[in-house]
Amino acid sequence: MNIALIAHDRKKEALIQFVSAYTPIFEDHILFATGTTGKKIIEATGLPVHRFQSGPLGGDQQIGAMIANNEIDLVIFFRDPLTAQPHEPDVSALLRLCDVYDIPLASNMGTAEVLIHGLERGDFNWRTLDE
Repeated sequence: MNIALIAHDRKKEALIQFVSAYTPIFEDHILFATGTTGKKIIEATGLPVHRFQSGPLGGDQQIGAMIANNEIDLVIFFRDPLTAQPHEPDVSALLRLCDVYDIPLASNMGTAEVLIHGLERGDFNWRTLDE
């Protein structure tokens, strides 16, 4: 599965801890991330991660394009709902694309926990039926 990993600045550490805790699951998948988030995940886990631009510089849009092309199967996006984001329209567009294309999306730790266990069980194998 192709998994996108994104985190706002104040949520990056939480995402790094999450990916570190589930490295054995993530290592069986192809990971994509926005710039700084991807760099920090690589440094913390050693996992290979394809890095895009940072979110404000277009990384959210790059991942959105992959979603629109059916190239992302799961998105984990730890959002900071308490801090205004200068690229909020890009964030909204990304979330909208997940809804349009039925891409499972976790925007917080609780939902990410549910999705990662579902991924481990094979609950998202329906994403590969058209391949």
